[in-house]
Amino acid sequence: MPENDLRLLHEAAQAAGEIAARHFGQGVRRWEKGGGQGPVTEADLEIDAMLRKRLLAARPRYGWLSEETADSPARLDCASVFVVDPIDGTRAFIDGQKSFAHALAVVRDGQPVAAVVHLPLMDLTYGAALGGGAWLNGRRLAVPLRRGLEGARVLAARPMLAPELWPGGVPPVERHFRPSLAWRLALVAEGAFDAMLTLRKTWDWDIAAAALIAREAGAVVSDRHGAVPVFAGLDPRNDGIVAAGPGVHADLMGRLGPPAVA
Repeated sequence: MPENDLRLLHEAAQAAGEIAARHFGQGVRRWEKGGGQGPVTEADLEIDAMLRKRLLAARPRYGWLSEETADSPARLDCASVFVVDPIDGTRAFIDGQKSFAHALAVVRDGQPVAAVVHLPLMDLTYGAALGGGAWLNGRRLAVPLRRGLEGARVLAARPMLAPELWPGGVPPVERHFRPSLAWRLALVAEGAFDAMLTLRKTWDWDIAAAALIAREAGAVVSDRHGAVPVFAGLDPRNDGIVAAGPGVHADLMGRLGPPAVA
């Protein structure tokens, strides 16, 4: 991986933020993608086109995987792949909420090696390179040590704490929510929350970038079975995602049951 991949992602994310800011609050055109995939806006598509042109011009041998680009098996022949979500939290963007993010990663051999999560209207830029730590606006991040689940602040959608999913007992946590999956992971890296989890199949573009940021800050990041997620494979999804400091992660995994969410 070229040493300046992280810089390339930072610059591309800033450019994406400029496009998003121009469209934000302007009544952007939107469409439903069908199949339960949710909405897409003209801003998503403009950002996707810009990122693809800019990033692949700089790294023509890299593959491409994006929420808003039709997938191609050609990426499977590439050692490195850009994994991109042009706008993570499109519904929030449409509703005029500033809590949407641009998530960009370089994945090599199934694992992210450079990553940026940028929230342009909140002036937040998270970044990480493999082995180089995680950062927020120039400040190094470290997940605080915590033992036990009692009162832990966990980012999760309400259905994720349904009793049938937790044969070891629903964890005694304080539930919170943010619309962007990437931001939820980054908030764990920041230490603002103790954990995040989703037990549904999760698209790689939502989590690849922030998974590296969380790991580099000291969090354990796994799928819902405790396995290390693999990204940009033939099926670009993982079976859920659980991220937390080591003690909290172990306690959560100890309570989880077999998959029950499609």
